[in-house]
Amino acid sequence: MAQAESLEYDVLIVGGGGAGLRAAIAVYETDPKMRIAVVSKVYPMRSHTVSAEGGAAAVIKPDDSLDDHAYDTISGADWMCDQDAVEAFVNEAPEEMLQLEHWGCPWSREEDGSVAVRSFGGMKIKRTWFASDKTGFHMLHTLFQTSLQYDPIERYDEWFVTKLLVDDGRCQGVVAIEMATGRVEPILAKSVIISTGGCGKIFPFTTNANIKNGDGMSLAYRAGVPLKDMEFIQYHPTGLPFTGILITEASRSEGGHLLNKDGYRYLQDYDLGTPEAEPVLRSMELGPRDRLSQAFIKEQEKGRTLVGEYGHYVHLDIRHLGEKVINSRLPFVRELCVKYENIDPVKEMIPVRPVIHYVMGGIHTDIDAATPLPGLFSAGEAACVSINGANRLGSNSLTELLVFGARAGKSAVAFAREQGGAGASVSAQVRDEQERLSRLRSGGGSESIAGLRKEMQDTMEEGAGIYRTEASLASSAEKIQQLQERVAKVAISDSSLTFNTELTAAIELSYMLDGAEAIIHSAINRTESRGSHQRTDHPDRDDENFLKHSLAYREQGGPPRMEYHPVVITRWPPGERVYGQKKG
Repeated sequence: MAQAESLEYDVLIVGGGGAGLRAAIAVYETDPKMRIAVVSKVYPMRSHTVSAEGGAAAVIKPDDSLDDHAYDTISGADWMCDQDAVEAFVNEAPEEMLQLEHWGCPWSREEDGSVAVRSFGGMKIKRTWFASDKTGFHMLHTLFQTSLQYDPIERYDEWFVTKLLVDDGRCQGVVAIEMATGRVEPILAKSVIISTGGCGKIFPFTTNANIKNGDGMSLAYRAGVPLKDMEFIQYHPTGLPFTGILITEASRSEGGHLLNKDGYRYLQDYDLGTPEAEPVLRSMELGPRDRLSQAFIKEQEKGRTLVGEYGHYVHLDIRHLGEKVINSRLPFVRELCVKYENIDPVKEMIPVRPVIHYVMGGIHTDIDAATPLPGLFSAGEAACVSINGANRLGSNSLTELLVFGARAGKSAVAFAREQGGAGASVSAQVRDEQERLSRLRSGGGSESIAGLRKEMQDTMEEGAGIYRTEASLASSAEKIQQLQERVAKVAISDSSLTFNTELTAAIELSYMLDGAEAIIHSAINRTESRGSHQRTDHPDRDDENFLKHSLAYREQGGPPRMEYHPVVITRWPPGERVYGQKKG
């Protein structure tokens, strides 16, 4: 654990998950003399990367190609991603994955000893590396253990960042609460990397952990950095109805079936564009996530879903795979079902429903992970570079952590080398933030944190769910604006300094409302349907007017200012988003 006397660094990384740890390692690899700090509100091995199950995509087999991976990513994203970033991603992914193996990641193997790969939705060929169905767990362990080798990497575990320090036109560090003591301290740096993950807890049903509140997105947003493409929110088609816990796409990759209340494989009735090229991928269940989630809503509208205590659901059936396959390839799925649903998927079907899984948008960065604010960089789900466009393909995100975490680290080093000390106004900013947090802790408000959070989540589910209209979005925008005003009057009854989780929950709620605001207004202004953004009042994709990124800039006391940024097209002009032939 780092000592508080030396809170000045060359590179400061906010977030200790996959992207943050890869960035820290890259900083050391680039310049071992750099002073490096990793600040995380949880112990790094509790970061949400640990919960990723299915796998990580990279070209490794002789029947695959970098162009195939790039095209699958671009078409799956409905042409909303920047193709120069995608090409960099697919080119660097295999090297990063092999590097992770050399560091000790236990990839699953074929009988001949080569790396095993499995199919994933939207991919025309098997290219998803995996470590059983605990891929993120093993990747994060590997990165964390590797980071421990390097003495210059200091950690501030369970420190909660509340503000970016900006002076002289550049980011110069952060203000953070040491959660064990409650003291509020500046941590200064010449470069700052945000890798705090997504914001799924803005919605009521999500695979995301409670720590995923869009912290880093809001920090950047408040510092004047735009949030890009926030309207594109991915639902995963198979989450447990109450907890939202993910039942990995690997369960469908291995041959699981989605069945409606009549036991019918309903996906055969929908145009999911399942590929022809690879026989194993002809299964309807391996269409892209957005289309599978949309098909669920259509089944619900037709009265073909089941209804339980926590709403509508369908069944995922993996019984026919047999106990041996389930235990060897999907052991964590079985464990989750037994622990959280009291069912054994070897003998019983799994209840599932679409749940929020991933936000394609995030902090606006360029291909080298730099934001428009000099000295501030971002990588992972907190960032939008953009390789995920309107719909992320499953298994691209874990590899993205590696590729752009490494790029962020290298970029941060290059910037830090050219910088001097902290600016003159930093001390005053720190004092202002300390006073603000002291006032917040002292309470005096009347609004309930839990009550406001529930109102926000219900508003987002109702107005900005799988299908949206101008009316639903406008209603949600009005409600979110009211909640933004009410959150300033939140009541905090705990005045203690040690692990004041009520205080951090209040701050996290304000972060989430920033993200909700950006999502809603980005969605209102995009009057087309593309990927995960489906406007029933504008059902068609509109390349002429909307082949461009949304940029939401924070405005004090009102809705965000919307601007637009062109999508980078290199070799693949926009085309129809198809994966194969429509079934009869």
